[in-house]
Amino acid sequence: MDRLRAEWHRQVPDLDVEPIAVAGRITRVAALLAARAEHALAAEGLNRGEFDVLCALRRADGPLRPGEVSTITAASGAAITKRADALVEAGLVQRGIPHGDRRGVLLTLTDAGRSAVDRLMPQHLAREAQALTTLSEPERDTLAALLSRVLTQIEDPTS
Repeated sequence: MDRLRAEWHRQVPDLDVEPIAVAGRITRVAALLAARAEHALAAEGLNRGEFDVLCALRRADGPLRPGEVSTITAASGAAITKRADALVEAGLVQRGIPHGDRRGVLLTLTDAGRSAVDRLMPQHLAREAQALTTLSEPERDTLAALLSRVLTQIEDPTS
């Protein structure tokens, strides 16, 4: 990021590239963590989007409608349908019809889906924890608080 900022400064000296120091690093960290997750999940026959669906269902108190999964994961309805299709085919999720409402669909983890999340989530968290090992606990707390403020500003710029 420092090289990138210096290159911009050399080419366009009046351009304020200060945000790259933080935003560029956040973007790079997110991309690297996502790539590691994708690689690990691919070995399990999953992708990150499918894992997100499995995790949403695992955290839920019961079956969820696809629209609820869409809201929780911030993925489009079409993406959830595609992911659910793959997960049903893999035997990790089952579709059901809500009692008395044949128009709706409910998604539920199968026993295999629950086992997969319970096995993969600790591995996922360990990869993320490893990325933070150079920070002390107070530094991680400070970073989390600062990133929370940035995220709040992006999600709701009026706050």
